Amino acid sequence: MKPSTRGTLAAVVTGVAAVIGAAAATPAVAAGTVSVPVPLDGVERGLNLPVPEIAGQLPVPMPGSPEGPRYVEGRLLPDGTVPQLPVSAGLPGADVRTPLPHLLGEGFDHPGLDAPAADLATLPPGLSLDAPLTAPNPEHLGMPDPKLPQAAVLTPPLKTAPEADLGMGAGA
Repeated sequence: MKPSTRGTLAAVVTGVAAVIGAAAATPAVAAGTVSVPVPLDGVERGLNLPVPEIAGQLPVPMPGSPEGPRYVEGRLLPDGTVPQLPVSAGLPGADVRTPLPHLLGEGFDHPGLDAPAADLATLPPGLSLDAPLTAPNPEHLGMPDPKLPQAAVLTPPLKTAPEADLGMGAGA
């Protein structure tokens, strides 16, 4: 292959890789939330009254990687035999701003509520099992001893810190 052909091929491969990399970073999944405006322009024109401006934010759930089984001394089955799949997303957010007539003069004041989407991390309910046999017992020629079976349902933990901001601003 000639050096000029190699250079052209390398430039084409580099350009294609750059386009693919840019396209992978631009979808809504990269942002974590999808903005959802509520269209009220028709109501405002039809009633000839100022209406609230409402927008929402919907989270995009992203699955994580589960932890593998862990050996626990004294148990026949490993802990986490049925793995839990972690999911991270967010709580929905809202942005509401509404006009409020001035009681003493012309114009409007605008009370508003801004509750941004908050991060949320969770695990689905899990299951922990243990067999009705113990580990091999050297006192009984390596045979396991019988015991009561154990089963437990693992509760789903939730981690989040929601916040909101309620305020009043001047408007026209």
